Amino acid sequence: MIELPSRFRDTISHFRFAFRKDVYQKFEILLLGAIICPGSRTICNLLRSVGLHWEKNFAKYHRFLNRDKWSAKALSSVLLGLLINAFVAPCEALVFGLDDTIERRWGRKISKRGIYRDPVRSSKSHFVKCSGLRWLSLMLLTSLPWLEKGVYWALPVLTVLCPSERFYAEKGKPHKKLTDWAAQIISWLSRRCGKLNRKIFLTGDGSFATLKLFMHAQQRDVGLIARMKLTSRLYDLPPAEYPKSKPGPKPPVGDPLQSMEERLEDENTNWTSVVFTEWYGNRDKEMLMTSGIAIWRKSNTEIAKIKWVLLKDPEGQLDPVLLGCTDWEADSKDIVRFFVRRWRVEVTFAEVRRHLGVETQRQHSDLAIDRATPCLMALFSLVCLLANVLHQDQKIEPNQTAWYQKQGVTFSDVLAAVRIEIFQRTQLFTSPLKCLVNNYQQEIRTLEFILTQAAA
Repeated sequence: MIELPSRFRDTISHFRFAFRKDVYQKFEILLLGAIICPGSRTICNLLRSVGLHWEKNFAKYHRFLNRDKWSAKALSSVLLGLLINAFVAPCEALVFGLDDTIERRWGRKISKRGIYRDPVRSSKSHFVKCSGLRWLSLMLLTSLPWLEKGVYWALPVLTVLCPSERFYAEKGKPHKKLTDWAAQIISWLSRRCGKLNRKIFLTGDGSFATLKLFMHAQQRDVGLIARMKLTSRLYDLPPAEYPKSKPGPKPPVGDPLQSMEERLEDENTNWTSVVFTEWYGNRDKEMLMTSGIAIWRKSNTEIAKIKWVLLKDPEGQLDPVLLGCTDWEADSKDIVRFFVRRWRVEVTFAEVRRHLGVETQRQHSDLAIDRATPCLMALFSLVCLLANVLHQDQKIEPNQTAWYQKQGVTFSDVLAAVRIEIFQRTQLFTSPLKCLVNNYQQEIRTLEFILTQAAA
């Protein structure tokens, strides 16, 4: 049977506290199988990959997802600490990305699935619906040692399932919106990172630009950065002093702010030219920027002080963008740089589907579904942690071919380096002095299966 190399055990041992002894053994085996498995990430396929296809008591490995007691939230806390210690410098701010994705799944037994807009196949002019599960994922946006300067990856930390509205209606419970789940993730993030004495920023798209969520982020000392509508109701700050001749309560806001649409066309707007080294995959992109501090208000009970940043493309090729940040003391350039990092979240969603088998699971019980996809998402980050151990001894290089010259390291290169280390350190490639061919029939069958699956 293929075993986990000793160099990786120190990293994996941090998760031992969350399992019983027998459950932790299953965790190691399934983790190893998920890394080296070339096909779908079903439990049976993972067992085949590590050489346990003759295991008669295979049902105990299925129980790891649908019966065994362990907390995914506790494992996410450990993973977050490992990622921060390994990849984020002590003086840097913590930048996270928050986004949702649809896992396309069918089945009558999958009670939490719904009908959603397919973000991959849909466009502005073409609307495609799909049946599946909606996941909300929190990812750490950081640079890695093997990446070029200014390049960032999105490392999944916590992934939660957002059931459909139909599921809550059948249970007789009020529908829990996506922003409600986002508020819980902000609270969890504040508790886990509040003791580190660092600035915390969370980036999201327009789905998270709600006033209630901005107010909640300010209460938790999290700098939420989201794309706002150009027609948002913004007001000036209230004056410091009011005339004594005006009795009564003082208004919480000042005069209405000039609308962003008018500001774009106003000749008196002071624009600052800024060149961003990283702009959605492009290098050295010039943008015109203006910013300020305003009050976002809907009523006297829903009010938040934010910093807004308005961006305009001098070439006229991109639409103007209005960003809002709950940390009004943050630098305007940093707000834009942090927001641009979030495009790597979509890249991670594509990588876990292509290389880690997301959407290939076959679980039907609620508990197994709640655990399987978050584990595969977190596997992306765990592979990067294991690759960091290898990178300390030898630099990870991109796998070059005659027809494709890579400019930098991709996740497939990182995953290949971890797999090679596993195969080189396993007993599959070690022969004793007195060896017989029939003693290695099972190992030969395992190697033949792996090579066949990889070729297919």
